[in-house]
Amino acid sequence: MDKIISVAQMRAADQYTIANGTPSKELMRRAAQGVFDSFSSWAGKRTLIVCGSGNNGGDGYALASIMKDHELDVTVLRVSNKFSEDGDYYYQACLRKEVPVLLYGTDPVDFCGYQVIVDCMLGTGFSGIPREPIATVIGKINAAREQANAFVISVDINSGMNGDTGEAEIAIISDLTVSIGFLKHGFFQGKAPELIGALVNVDIGIRLPEQPSEY
Repeated sequence: MDKIISVAQMRAADQYTIANGTPSKELMRRAAQGVFDSFSSWAGKRTLIVCGSGNNGGDGYALASIMKDHELDVTVLRVSNKFSEDGDYYYQACLRKEVPVLLYGTDPVDFCGYQVIVDCMLGTGFSGIPREPIATVIGKINAAREQANAFVISVDINSGMNGDTGEAEIAIISDLTVSIGFLKHGFFQGKAPELIGALVNVDIGIRLPEQPSEY
């Protein structure tokens, strides 16, 4: 069985792995590849990847870059003008590859016009109630899932859900959640059973501090 850890343990594991020689950009690339490999039905579908300002958004930009390499129909929707350092790296890759990029609130977007929507807005470190415009976008994604049968994939965690407790005021309802590195406690308590459809975890080489590297 996959190990289940806290958000604080996950943060420490990230830092430990980076400090021991795996660049953070490489971990982000592996995370995106893991999401890509976890879903087998990208082809023939219009996909919208919704990206926030942090590394969760960076995973989305990296995923869009991979999808573009496979000549898939992908569009990115930004819900923030901010980027993490690694997120900006993969955002620039999207621009170079001419991935269509929309900015919520500026460019019109029809959520119901996409067959697959990927949620990369808020990561496992989030707690509380999502602020605007993310709260509204969560509602629009959930409505597209309900009304237009959009298949919703959450990357690492459903945006709006607490990674330790599983509680949420407003959160994405996913058909598939792709956990990165390790499963988190919040996936199995609180409102998680109502929010998460299928759950898979992808190993991207992150190691807990007490685990010696295999390499």
